[in-house]
This record gives sequence, structure tokens and C-alpha cells, in this order.
Amino acid sequence: MVVSHSPQEKQVLEIRELGAAVNGVRQVSDRRLYCQFLAFGNCYQRNLLVEALRKSSLEVVLYEDLNDARGVGLLVLSEYPNFFVGSLRQFLLKEPFISLVPKPELTMFGRTYSLGRETDLEEWLLRRPRRNALNPQWPWAVWYPLRRKQEFALLTQEEQGKILMEHAMIGMAYGEAGYAHDIRLACFGLDKNDNEFVIGLVGPDLYPLSKIVQDMRKTEQTAKYIQSLGPFFVGKVCWQSPFTRP
Repeated sequence: MVVSHSPQEKQVLEIRELGAAVNGVRQVSDRRLYCQFLAFGNCYQRNLLVEALRKSSLEVVLYEDLNDARGVGLLVLSEYPNFFVGSLRQFLLKEPFISLVPKPELTMFGRTYSLGRETDLEEWLLRRPRRNALNPQWPWAVWYPLRRKQEFALLTQEEQGKILMEHAMIGMAYGEAGYAHDIRLACFGLDKNDNEFVIGLVGPDLYPLSKIVQDMRKTEQTAKYIQSLGPFFVGKVCWQSPFTRP
């Protein structure tokens, strides 16, 4: 037997970002920030990269790679996916970046996302991640992808919330103390290794970024429900675009 549904019975698919209600009206947004992290080796003249980025209109951060004396990392931000396969690609296929050696194992790509309870949705999706990434007072950075075990998705919303809150409390404590701040991105279906999230930790000093990763290992989420973490890129800013409010 074939069951037909009237148009009124069809469920409306909601794919916008949702925030908390303000004055009784639920916040919604079709805007989100996309971030791509790229790493390169064989960089002998960093000043040429800085000059090219300075002259461009790209919104970027250039890092020196702590673990490679000839390595650099490039974080690129944009609200528009077409930008990454258009203007950015054209820029990278010219000197001085075309002479560098890409490190595809460190490539990361993700999008900002909401949890549904943000009191200022566009602050969370657009301004906060930009401000964190482009803050000249926070030059040190650790970037890495992660994937949870499938069992986590089968937990109830209440169970997930409890586990995530333990994790979040550590992050908030580090943030309030000025030690570490994060850029959290979802990468479902966007990562070649099927990772689910990309995390950027930034701060004024390197040690707290290492320590927060260490402290997170003790949480139930990391100890029990994380399938994989990394690879990790550790670097220090050598040039970044100025932060402008979107």
C-alpha cells in the first residue's frame, strides 16, 4: 500500500543556525564562517609570504611551525565556500606560495556552528572566532582535528549534555583566566579522514595550550568517546590580518 502525504503533512527541513530566543523570537541565521588551515614546508623567505599577504585582501593568519624550521601554517577565513576554490586557489598558485611544499596531512577545513542556546548568534558564528584567531595578544596556537566514537551519537541529549559540560567547564576556566581561547569548527563531510571537528586553541603563551589539552584527557568525553585526535600543528603568529567587525 502506498501512503501519500499532503503538502501540509510534510516536515519542514530546518538547516539554519539556531540561537536562543530574544524577546520571545528565536534567533536564526544563514551565515557562518568557514576556516581552512594549510601547512607548508621549504619556506626559506618568510618575508615574501608576509608581503604577499599584506598586499592581498585575504583574511588570514600566518604561523611559524614550531616543529619545522622551514615550515609555516596558514589560516584563512571567509563566509563564502566559493572563495576557497576561487580567489584563494588563484592566490596560492602564484609566487611565493607556489614554491612551497604542501603538507596535506595537516590540512583542516571547518565551519562555525551553533548549539541552539547562544544569546548572540552572530557574535558566536562570525565575530568571536575572528576575534580569537586575529587577536595580536594571542600569538601562540595549536590546531587539530578530532573524531568521536559512534557510541556518543547514540547517547540521549541529556547524557551528551552532561559529558560536554564537564569538557566545557575546563575550557571556560582557562578562558576566564586569560590562558587559552578556542575556535570551534564542525567538519562533518568536509574532512578527507572523516573527522567531525576542528579545534584551534590560541593564547599568549604556549604552555597553557599544552596544559588544557592534558587536562581535557581526563574528561569522560576524551577518555571514553574520542576516536582520534590530531595530527597537531603548533605555531606562533608571524603575521595576521587586523580584526574588523563583520
